[in-house]
Amino acid sequence: MSPPVEPVASDPALPPRTGVVIIGGGIIGVSTALFLAERGHAVVLCEKGRIGGEQSSRNWGWCRTMGRDHREIPLAMESLRLWRGMNERTGRETGFRQPGIAYYCETEKEAAEYEAWLDKAREYQVDSRMLRGADIEAVAPGAALKFVAALHTPSDGKAEPSRAAPAIAEAARAHGATILTGCAVRSVDLQGGRVAGVVTEQGRIACDSVVLAGGAWSRLFCGNAGIDLPQLKVLGSVFRTQPMNGPEITGGSGSFAFRKRLDGGYTIARRSAGIVADITPDSFRLLRDYLPTMRQNYSDLRFRLGRRFIDELLYKRHWTPDQATPFEAVRVLDPAPRQSTLAEARKVLARAFPVFAGMQVAESWGGLMDVTPDAVPVIGPVERIPGFFIATGFSGHGFGIGPGAGRLMADLVAGDKPVVDPAPFRLDRFARAR
Repeated sequence: MSPPVEPVASDPALPPRTGVVIIGGGIIGVSTALFLAERGHAVVLCEKGRIGGEQSSRNWGWCRTMGRDHREIPLAMESLRLWRGMNERTGRETGFRQPGIAYYCETEKEAAEYEAWLDKAREYQVDSRMLRGADIEAVAPGAALKFVAALHTPSDGKAEPSRAAPAIAEAARAHGATILTGCAVRSVDLQGGRVAGVVTEQGRIACDSVVLAGGAWSRLFCGNAGIDLPQLKVLGSVFRTQPMNGPEITGGSGSFAFRKRLDGGYTIARRSAGIVADITPDSFRLLRDYLPTMRQNYSDLRFRLGRRFIDELLYKRHWTPDQATPFEAVRVLDPAPRQSTLAEARKVLARAFPVFAGMQVAESWGGLMDVTPDAVPVIGPVERIPGFFIATGFSGHGFGIGPGAGRLMADLVAGDKPVVDPAPFRLDRFARAR
Protein backbone atom coordinates (compact mmCIF):
# COMPACT_ATOMS: atom_id res chain seq x y z
CA MET A 1 0.00 0.00 0.00
CA SER A 2 1.35 3.41 -0.95
CA PRO A 3 1.53 5.87 1.98
CA PRO A 4 -0.41 9.11 1.49
CA VAL A 5 1.67 12.00 0.15
CA GLU A 6 0.79 15.69 -0.04
CA PRO A 7 -0.33 16.25 -3.66
CA VAL A 8 1.61 18.59 -5.94
CA ALA A 9 -0.22 19.79 -9.04
CA SER A 10 1.62 19.83 -12.34
CA ASP A 11 2.33 23.03 -14.23
CA PRO A 12 0.15 23.02 -17.34
CA ALA A 13 2.67 23.65 -20.12
CA LEU A 14 5.92 22.06 -21.28
CA PRO A 15 8.47 24.87 -21.69
CA PRO A 16 10.33 24.70 -25.03
CA ARG A 17 13.60 25.72 -23.36
CA THR A 18 15.18 25.99 -19.90
CA GLY A 19 18.60 26.02 -18.29
CA VAL A 20 18.47 22.77 -16.31
CA VAL A 21 16.16 19.76 -16.56
CA ILE A 22 15.95 17.59 -13.44
CA ILE A 23 14.70 14.04 -13.93
CA GLY A 24 12.95 12.74 -10.80
CA GLY A 25 10.73 14.33 -8.18
CA GLY A 26 12.07 12.70 -5.03
CA ILE A 27 13.82 14.50 -2.19
CA ILE A 28 17.09 14.81 -4.16
CA GLY A 29 15.48 16.15 -7.32
CA VAL A 30 13.27 18.72 -5.61
CA SER A 31 16.11 19.90 -3.36
CA THR A 32 18.35 20.41 -6.39
CA ALA A 33 15.53 22.32 -8.10
CA LEU A 34 15.04 24.57 -5.07
CA PHE A 35 18.70 25.54 -4.67
CA LEU A 36 19.12 26.21 -8.38
CA ALA A 37 15.90 28.21 -8.61
CA GLU A 38 16.84 30.29 -5.57
CA ARG A 39 19.97 31.38 -7.48
CA GLY A 40 17.93 32.46 -10.48
CA HIS A 41 18.57 29.47 -12.75
CA ALA A 42 15.79 28.37 -15.09
CA VAL A 43 14.74 24.89 -13.97
CA VAL A 44 12.23 22.30 -15.17
CA LEU A 45 11.66 19.23 -13.00
CA CYS A 46 10.10 16.22 -14.73
CA GLU A 47 8.56 13.46 -12.63
CA LYS A 48 7.06 10.40 -14.34
CA GLY A 49 4.54 9.87 -11.54
CA ARG A 50 3.94 12.09 -8.52
CA ILE A 51 6.27 14.15 -6.35
CA GLY A 52 7.72 12.05 -3.54
CA GLY A 53 5.73 9.02 -4.66
CA GLU A 54 8.44 6.40 -4.27
CA GLN A 55 11.17 5.97 -1.65
CA SER A 56 11.15 9.64 -0.63
CA SER A 57 7.78 9.07 1.06
CA ARG A 58 8.41 5.46 2.16
CA ASN A 59 11.53 5.84 4.31
CA TRP A 60 11.82 6.07 8.10
CA GLY A 61 12.07 9.87 8.21
CA TRP A 62 15.41 9.94 10.04
CA CYS A 63 17.73 12.94 9.47
CA ARG A 64 21.03 11.87 11.01
CA THR A 65 24.76 12.31 11.07
CA MET A 66 25.26 9.46 13.53
CA GLY A 67 26.51 6.22 12.02
CA ARG A 68 27.05 7.61 8.53
CA ASP A 69 29.87 6.44 6.35
CA HIS A 70 32.67 8.91 7.03
CA ARG A 71 32.56 10.10 3.43
CA GLU A 72 28.96 11.21 4.04
CA ILE A 73 29.41 12.99 7.37
CA PRO A 74 30.15 16.49 5.97
CA LEU A 75 27.13 16.15 3.66
CA ALA A 76 24.95 14.93 6.54
CA MET A 77 26.02 17.87 8.72
CA GLU A 78 25.20 20.34 5.95
CA SER A 79 21.84 18.63 5.49
CA LEU A 80 20.98 19.02 9.16
CA ARG A 81 21.83 22.71 8.92
CA LEU A 82 19.47 23.03 5.96
CA TRP A 83 16.74 20.90 7.58
CA ARG A 84 16.70 23.22 10.59
CA GLY A 85 15.62 26.11 8.38
CA MET A 86 13.50 24.14 5.90
CA ASN A 87 10.08 25.05 7.31
CA GLU A 88 10.97 28.73 7.12
CA ARG A 89 12.67 28.37 3.75
CA THR A 90 9.68 26.65 2.14
CA GLY A 91 6.94 28.39 4.12
CA ARG A 92 5.47 24.93 4.74
CA GLU A 93 5.51 22.18 7.35
CA THR A 94 8.10 19.53 6.55
CA GLY A 95 7.79 17.91 9.96
CA PHE A 96 11.42 18.56 10.88
CA ARG A 97 12.16 18.37 14.60
CA GLN A 98 15.33 17.60 16.58
CA PRO A 99 14.54 15.17 19.40
CA GLY A 100 17.89 13.40 18.94
CA ILE A 101 18.56 9.82 17.89
CA ALA A 102 19.90 6.93 19.96
CA TYR A 103 21.29 3.57 18.87
CA TYR A 104 20.80 1.01 21.65
CA CYS A 105 23.49 -1.66 21.96
CA GLU A 106 22.36 -5.07 23.16
CA THR A 107 25.86 -6.58 23.05
CA GLU A 108 29.41 -5.43 23.71
CA LYS A 109 30.22 -6.22 20.08
CA GLU A 110 27.67 -3.65 18.92
CA ALA A 111 29.02 -1.13 21.43
CA ALA A 112 32.57 -1.67 20.17
CA GLU A 113 31.47 -1.05 16.58
CA TYR A 114 29.85 2.26 17.53
CA GLU A 115 32.89 3.23 19.63
CA ALA A 116 35.06 2.64 16.57
CA TRP A 117 32.77 4.82 14.44
CA LEU A 118 32.83 7.57 17.06
CA ASP A 119 36.63 7.52 17.27
CA LYS A 120 36.84 8.31 13.55
CA ALA A 121 33.89 10.73 13.51
CA ARG A 122 35.29 13.02 16.21
CA GLU A 123 37.43 14.80 13.61
CA TYR A 124 34.18 16.28 12.28
CA GLN A 125 33.23 17.59 15.76
CA VAL A 126 30.00 15.61 15.87
CA ASP A 127 28.08 15.81 19.14
CA SER A 128 27.56 12.03 19.36
CA ARG A 129 28.60 10.33 22.59
CA MET A 130 28.53 6.85 24.06
CA LEU A 131 26.35 6.35 27.14
CA ARG A 132 26.77 3.64 29.74
CA GLY A 133 25.05 2.62 32.94
CA ALA A 134 22.46 4.98 34.42
CA ASP A 135 22.97 7.54 31.63
CA ILE A 136 21.17 5.23 29.18
CA GLU A 137 17.84 5.69 30.98
CA ALA A 138 17.64 9.31 29.83
CA VAL A 139 17.52 8.22 26.16
CA ALA A 140 15.67 4.92 26.67
CA PRO A 141 12.73 5.78 28.92
CA GLY A 142 10.62 2.75 29.80
CA ALA A 143 13.00 0.20 28.28
CA ALA A 144 12.59 -3.37 29.53
CA LEU A 145 15.89 -4.55 28.09
CA LYS A 146 19.13 -3.73 29.86
CA PHE A 147 21.15 -2.17 27.06
CA VAL A 148 24.91 -2.34 27.56
CA ALA A 149 25.45 1.06 25.89
CA ALA A 150 23.81 3.67 23.68
CA LEU A 151 25.24 5.99 21.05
CA HIS A 152 23.35 9.27 21.36
CA THR A 153 23.37 12.30 19.05
CA PRO A 154 21.24 15.17 20.46
CA SER A 155 21.40 17.24 17.24
CA ASP A 156 20.04 14.52 14.95
CA GLY A 157 16.47 14.95 13.82
CA LYS A 158 13.49 13.68 11.87
CA ALA A 159 11.05 14.93 9.24
CA GLU A 160 7.85 13.76 7.61
CA PRO A 161 8.47 11.92 4.33
CA SER A 162 4.89 12.48 3.18
CA ARG A 163 5.30 16.26 3.47
CA ALA A 164 8.93 17.14 2.88
CA ALA A 165 9.45 16.57 -0.86
CA PRO A 166 6.10 18.20 -1.79
CA ALA A 167 6.91 21.23 0.40
CA ILE A 168 10.34 21.64 -1.20
CA ALA A 169 8.87 21.22 -4.71
CA GLU A 170 6.31 23.96 -4.07
CA ALA A 171 9.05 26.23 -2.75
CA ALA A 172 11.10 25.61 -5.90
CA ARG A 173 8.06 26.56 -7.98
CA ALA A 174 7.62 29.73 -5.94
CA HIS A 175 11.17 30.66 -6.99
CA GLY A 176 10.38 30.13 -10.67
CA ALA A 177 10.94 26.41 -11.28
CA THR A 178 8.49 24.51 -13.48
CA ILE A 179 7.21 21.28 -11.91
CA LEU A 180 5.83 18.66 -14.30
CA THR A 181 4.24 15.48 -12.94
CA GLY A 182 3.08 12.54 -15.04
CA CYS A 183 5.82 13.52 -17.49
CA ALA A 184 8.52 10.89 -18.07
CA VAL A 185 11.82 11.83 -19.68
CA ARG A 186 12.65 9.27 -22.35
CA SER A 187 16.18 10.28 -23.27
CA VAL A 188 18.86 12.96 -23.25
CA ASP A 189 19.34 14.77 -26.55
CA LEU A 190 23.03 15.20 -27.42
CA GLN A 191 24.53 17.52 -30.01
CA GLY A 192 28.26 17.50 -30.62
CA GLY A 193 28.65 15.05 -27.74
CA ARG A 194 27.15 17.31 -25.09
CA VAL A 195 23.69 17.88 -23.62
CA ALA A 196 21.37 19.93 -25.79
CA GLY A 197 18.01 18.91 -24.34
CA VAL A 198 15.76 16.07 -23.27
CA VAL A 199 12.92 14.27 -24.98
CA THR A 200 9.90 13.70 -22.74
CA GLU A 201 6.73 11.79 -23.47
CA GLN A 202 5.12 15.22 -24.04
CA GLY A 203 7.82 16.68 -26.28
CA ARG A 204 11.35 18.08 -26.33
CA ILE A 205 12.83 20.60 -23.91
CA ALA A 206 16.04 22.32 -24.97
CA CYS A 207 18.50 22.81 -22.09
CA ASP A 208 22.17 23.13 -21.20
CA SER A 209 22.31 20.67 -18.28
CA VAL A 210 20.46 17.56 -17.12
CA VAL A 211 20.42 16.13 -13.58
CA LEU A 212 19.33 12.51 -13.27
CA ALA A 213 17.86 11.99 -9.79
CA GLY A 214 15.84 8.93 -10.73
CA GLY A 215 16.31 6.81 -7.63
CA ALA A 216 15.63 3.14 -8.30
CA TRP A 217 15.16 3.88 -12.04
CA SER A 218 18.53 5.55 -12.59
CA ARG A 219 20.42 2.46 -13.78
CA LEU A 220 17.80 1.71 -16.44
CA PHE A 221 17.86 5.29 -17.73
CA CYS A 222 21.66 5.34 -17.75
CA GLY A 223 21.83 2.04 -19.61
CA ASN A 224 19.82 3.46 -22.48
CA ALA A 225 22.26 6.39 -22.57
CA GLY A 226 25.26 4.04 -22.74
CA ILE A 227 26.33 4.58 -19.12
CA ASP A 228 26.93 1.47 -17.01
CA LEU A 229 25.85 2.63 -13.56
CA PRO A 230 26.33 -0.07 -10.87
CA GLN A 231 23.14 0.09 -8.85
CA LEU A 232 20.70 -2.47 -7.46
CA LYS A 233 17.38 -2.19 -5.63
CA VAL A 234 16.50 -3.60 -2.21
CA LEU A 235 13.11 -3.69 -0.51
CA GLY A 236 12.42 -2.07 2.84
CA SER A 237 9.18 -2.72 4.75
CA VAL A 238 7.66 -0.15 7.11
CA PHE A 239 4.46 0.37 9.08
CA ARG A 240 2.89 3.21 11.02
CA THR A 241 0.78 3.06 14.15
CA GLN A 242 -2.25 4.90 15.34
CA PRO A 243 -1.47 7.82 17.72
CA MET A 244 -0.13 6.58 21.06
CA ASN A 245 2.00 7.65 24.00
CA GLY A 246 5.65 6.68 23.81
CA PRO A 247 9.23 7.94 23.56
CA GLU A 248 9.83 11.31 21.89
CA ILE A 249 13.39 10.38 20.94
CA THR A 250 14.02 8.54 17.68
CA GLY A 251 15.62 5.20 18.40
CA GLY A 252 16.93 1.97 17.00
CA SER A 253 18.94 -1.11 17.80
CA GLY A 254 20.26 -3.99 15.77
CA SER A 255 16.68 -5.30 15.73
CA PHE A 256 14.24 -2.39 15.45
CA ALA A 257 13.77 1.28 14.57
CA PHE A 258 11.08 3.75 15.62
CA ARG A 259 10.24 7.42 15.07
CA LYS A 260 7.48 9.52 16.60
CA ARG A 261 5.41 11.03 13.81
CA LEU A 262 3.84 14.46 13.59
CA ASP A 263 0.39 12.82 13.81
CA GLY A 264 1.20 11.19 17.16
CA GLY A 265 1.78 7.70 15.80
CA TYR A 266 5.07 5.96 15.08
CA THR A 267 6.90 4.82 11.99
CA ILE A 268 8.44 1.41 12.79
CA ALA A 269 10.70 -0.98 10.93
CA ARG A 270 12.96 -3.98 11.43
CA ARG A 271 16.67 -3.20 11.22
CA SER A 272 18.86 -6.30 10.96
CA ALA A 273 17.39 -8.92 8.63
CA GLY A 274 14.81 -6.35 7.55
CA ILE A 275 16.01 -5.81 3.98
CA VAL A 276 14.91 -8.02 1.09
CA ALA A 277 17.29 -8.33 -1.85
CA ASP A 278 15.22 -9.58 -4.77
CA ILE A 279 17.27 -11.58 -7.24
CA THR A 280 16.94 -9.95 -10.68
CA PRO A 281 18.86 -10.12 -13.96
CA ASP A 282 21.00 -7.20 -12.73
CA SER A 283 21.97 -9.28 -9.69
CA PHE A 284 23.98 -11.47 -12.06
CA ARG A 285 25.25 -8.63 -14.23
CA LEU A 286 26.61 -6.83 -11.16
CA LEU A 287 27.57 -9.82 -9.04
CA ARG A 288 31.30 -9.08 -8.99
CA ASP A 289 30.67 -5.45 -8.01
CA TYR A 290 28.49 -6.38 -5.03
CA LEU A 291 30.19 -9.52 -3.74
CA PRO A 292 32.27 -7.72 -1.05
CA THR A 293 29.20 -5.90 0.30
CA MET A 294 27.07 -9.05 0.23
CA ARG A 295 29.66 -10.97 2.21
CA GLN A 296 29.95 -8.21 4.79
CA ASN A 297 26.19 -7.73 5.21
CA TYR A 298 24.91 -11.24 4.47
CA SER A 299 23.16 -11.63 7.83
CA ASP A 300 21.21 -8.38 7.30
CA LEU A 301 19.76 -9.41 3.94
CA ARG A 302 16.99 -11.76 2.90
CA PHE A 303 17.52 -12.96 -0.68
CA ARG A 304 14.39 -13.77 -2.65
CA LEU A 305 13.64 -15.07 -6.12
CA GLY A 306 10.16 -14.11 -7.23
CA ARG A 307 8.01 -11.95 -9.46
CA ARG A 308 10.50 -9.06 -9.60
CA PHE A 309 12.94 -11.22 -11.59
CA ILE A 310 10.32 -11.66 -14.33
CA ASP A 311 9.22 -8.01 -14.17
CA GLU A 312 12.75 -6.72 -14.68
CA LEU A 313 13.60 -9.37 -17.25
CA LEU A 314 10.72 -8.02 -19.33
CA TYR A 315 11.71 -4.37 -18.92
CA LYS A 316 12.72 -2.78 -22.20
CA ARG A 317 16.41 -1.86 -21.78
CA HIS A 318 16.92 0.14 -24.97
CA TRP A 319 14.55 2.49 -26.77
CA THR A 320 14.48 5.45 -29.11
CA PRO A 321 13.06 8.87 -28.16
CA ASP A 322 9.83 8.18 -30.03
CA GLN A 323 9.14 4.94 -28.15
CA ALA A 324 7.28 4.49 -24.86
CA THR A 325 9.53 3.55 -21.94
CA PRO A 326 9.28 1.49 -18.75
CA PHE A 327 8.92 4.80 -16.88
CA GLU A 328 5.57 5.33 -18.53
CA ALA A 329 4.46 1.75 -17.91
CA VAL A 330 5.16 1.99 -14.15
CA ARG A 331 4.41 5.49 -12.90
CA VAL A 332 4.97 4.67 -9.21
CA LEU A 333 6.91 1.72 -7.79
CA ASP A 334 4.60 0.38 -5.10
CA PRO A 335 5.98 -2.97 -3.89
CA ALA A 336 4.19 -4.97 -1.23
CA PRO A 337 5.88 -4.99 2.19
CA ARG A 338 7.18 -8.24 3.64
CA GLN A 339 4.62 -8.86 6.39
CA SER A 340 6.75 -11.43 8.22
CA THR A 341 9.44 -8.76 8.62
CA LEU A 342 6.90 -6.32 10.05
CA ALA A 343 5.63 -8.96 12.48
CA GLU A 344 9.22 -9.44 13.68
CA ALA A 345 9.58 -5.67 14.12
CA ARG A 346 6.47 -5.53 16.30
CA LYS A 347 7.70 -8.40 18.42
CA VAL A 348 11.26 -7.21 19.05
CA LEU A 349 10.22 -3.60 19.69
CA ALA A 350 7.52 -4.57 22.21
CA ARG A 351 10.05 -6.77 23.97
CA ALA A 352 12.48 -3.85 24.29
CA PHE A 353 9.88 -1.14 25.05
CA PRO A 354 6.67 -2.57 26.54
CA VAL A 355 4.75 0.64 25.80
CA PHE A 356 4.58 -0.61 22.19
CA ALA A 357 2.91 -3.88 23.14
CA GLY A 358 -0.54 -2.39 22.58
CA MET A 359 0.24 -0.51 19.37
CA GLN A 360 -2.36 -0.54 16.63
CA VAL A 361 -1.04 -0.75 13.08
CA ALA A 362 -2.64 1.84 10.80
CA GLU A 363 -1.00 0.83 7.51
CA SER A 364 2.14 -0.70 6.05
CA TRP A 365 4.07 -0.25 2.84
CA GLY A 366 7.19 -1.26 0.94
CA GLY A 367 9.80 0.87 -0.81
CA LEU A 368 12.66 0.11 -3.19
CA MET A 369 16.00 1.70 -2.27
CA ASP A 370 18.70 2.41 -4.84
CA VAL A 371 21.97 0.91 -3.59
CA THR A 372 25.53 1.26 -4.87
CA PRO A 373 28.27 -1.34 -4.27
CA ASP A 374 29.81 0.74 -1.44
CA ALA A 375 26.45 2.13 -0.14
CA VAL A 376 27.62 5.70 -0.84
CA PRO A 377 25.76 7.82 -3.40
CA VAL A 378 26.88 9.05 -6.79
CA ILE A 379 26.71 12.84 -6.96
CA GLY A 380 28.49 14.52 -9.82
CA PRO A 381 29.06 14.89 -13.55
CA VAL A 382 29.39 12.18 -16.16
CA GLU A 383 32.70 13.30 -17.61
CA ARG A 384 32.21 11.90 -21.11
CA ILE A 385 28.84 13.66 -21.54
CA PRO A 386 29.31 17.37 -20.75
CA GLY A 387 26.23 18.81 -19.11
CA PHE A 388 24.95 15.47 -17.72
CA PHE A 389 24.95 14.97 -13.95
CA ILE A 390 23.83 12.08 -11.75
CA ALA A 391 22.55 12.08 -8.15
CA THR A 392 21.51 8.55 -7.21
CA GLY A 393 22.40 5.42 -5.24
CA PHE A 394 21.69 6.91 -1.82
CA SER A 395 21.36 3.42 -0.35
CA GLY A 396 18.61 4.26 2.14
CA HIS A 397 20.29 7.50 3.28
CA GLY A 398 18.73 9.84 0.71
CA PHE A 399 15.94 11.40 2.74
CA GLY A 400 18.16 12.55 5.59
CA ILE A 401 20.96 13.90 3.42
CA GLY A 402 18.64 15.05 0.61
CA PRO A 403 18.90 18.81 1.21
CA GLY A 404 22.70 18.67 1.39
CA ALA A 405 22.88 16.50 -1.71
CA GLY A 406 20.61 18.91 -3.55
CA ARG A 407 22.76 21.84 -2.48
CA LEU A 408 25.94 20.05 -3.61
CA MET A 409 24.41 19.12 -6.96
CA ALA A 410 23.22 22.70 -7.49
CA ASP A 411 26.77 23.91 -6.81
CA LEU A 412 28.23 21.49 -9.36
CA VAL A 413 25.68 22.30 -12.06
CA ALA A 414 26.04 26.05 -11.53
CA GLY A 415 29.84 25.90 -11.39
CA ASP A 416 29.88 27.36 -7.89
CA LYS A 417 32.21 26.36 -5.06
CA PRO A 418 30.95 22.99 -3.74
CA VAL A 419 29.54 23.11 -0.23
CA VAL A 420 31.47 19.88 0.57
CA ASP A 421 34.19 17.98 -1.25
CA PRO A 422 32.43 16.08 -4.08
CA ALA A 423 35.33 13.71 -4.76
CA PRO A 424 34.01 10.79 -2.61
CA PHE A 425 30.81 10.74 -4.69
CA ARG A 426 32.32 10.57 -8.17
CA LEU A 427 30.85 7.98 -10.52
CA ASP A 428 34.26 6.90 -11.78
CA ARG A 429 35.28 5.54 -8.38
CA PHE A 430 33.66 2.35 -9.64
CA ALA A 431 35.78 0.30 -12.05
CA ARG A 432 32.66 -0.57 -14.07
CA ALA A 433 31.83 3.10 -14.59
CA ARG A 434 35.41 3.92 -15.61
